[in-house]
Amino acid sequence: MISTQVKLPVLFVIASAVSMPTEPNPWMILPFILLLLAIALMPFIHQAWWERHYPKVAVALGLLTASYYVFVLDEVAHMGEIAHEYISFIAIIGALYIVAGGIYIRVQGGATPMRNVLFLGLGACLANILGTTGASVLLIRPWMRMNKYRITAFHIVFFIFIVGNVGGALTPIGDPPLFLGYLKGVPFIWTAIHLWAPWLFLVGTLLAVFYMMDRHNFLRAPDVVRTLETIHRRFWMRGKRNFVFLGLILGAVFLPTPWREIVMVGAVAGSLWATPRLVYARNRFSFHPIAEVAWLFFGIFGTMAPALDYLQLHSGALGVETPVQFYALTGVLSSILDNAPTYLTFLAAALGQKGLYLDNPAHVAVFASDFASYLVAISLGAVFFGAATYIGNGPNFMIKAIATRSRVKTPSFFGYILRYSAPILLPLLVLTAWIFLR
Repeated sequence: MISTQVKLPVLFVIASAVSMPTEPNPWMILPFILLLLAIALMPFIHQAWWERHYPKVAVALGLLTASYYVFVLDEVAHMGEIAHEYISFIAIIGALYIVAGGIYIRVQGGATPMRNVLFLGLGACLANILGTTGASVLLIRPWMRMNKYRITAFHIVFFIFIVGNVGGALTPIGDPPLFLGYLKGVPFIWTAIHLWAPWLFLVGTLLAVFYMMDRHNFLRAPDVVRTLETIHRRFWMRGKRNFVFLGLILGAVFLPTPWREIVMVGAVAGSLWATPRLVYARNRFSFHPIAEVAWLFFGIFGTMAPALDYLQLHSGALGVETPVQFYALTGVLSSILDNAPTYLTFLAAALGQKGLYLDNPAHVAVFASDFASYLVAISLGAVFFGAATYIGNGPNFMIKAIATRSRVKTPSFFGYILRYSAPILLPLLVLTAWIFLR
């Protein structure tokens, strides 16, 4: 939803998707829509104004919704939960961004189409160990560096597709909805056992499409560029000690608040102290991308609350019964809302249809065993559809911000959807449902 997750990497947001909120006025969904339209359109309408004032717009719309909940609905506790979700989100994505920024990687070999495919495939696997956010912030800079002679928008888009989203479907660590399922009672190994086939299919087909596009791009490049891309380069890495701090951050995910955030802040402090300034200089590291994400998602977290609450209260009236229907609706809503509570909302609805309850780990384990097709559908919808928009998952907007800051061309909000997501990703998502969920 940004876990820009909105599929968000918020690993401990359970209460907001389980407890029943007060029903908001449907008109209060309008600030969320206005913020999404501003993110999509303002860079075209008045880019200079937007770059100066987007924090004010995001904060104003977020505070407008929060004020409605506090002073009209008297939902102070609910706003407290959302504030905690936001802090958790910024803590983990900020910590991973800063620590990974202290690791400089120069990849062996040039950016031939096959080497690029191998790199993205490795990133998809690594996403299940570091999470999609961790793998994305670690690998996006070497990805741009190895493709610097002919990098285009589709290189960034397919990195978002594969490393930032689809790759993290095999373990609960890979993507926040799966981690929430694990906390609720889904066995840790369940995702690898039940999702490996659709994961392999979608990662494989995306890599095949990327190879064809990249080969066309490679053959069109001037001879001097193709020669540079085939030069054998030595693998080189600096800042290796930051892998220790990455391990601390990932381990802290399993700790309760406030220890989780304390360990992450400590890891960031240790990384900043231990990393030579030269490494940051080589990575062209700056705090601008994480600041942009923090401001925009302040508004997104606040304004999306009415939409999520309305969905939670009316999910039973949506007529969703088959695995394909759960896959489609979970996916579509996860592409624009926080995929973590969306996942739990539809998981609770599916459990309720079978006479089971989300807050009973034994019931969740029975559901994962006896009604696995439903859990597969909800899990795939929440994870795979995060790649559909820039705000569908937390790493997406981070990747775009880093690329833009590095002067790499990226598609606009609608350009991303119309040129890549709709014509390339959507047919593959439909095909995934037809093969695995019929």
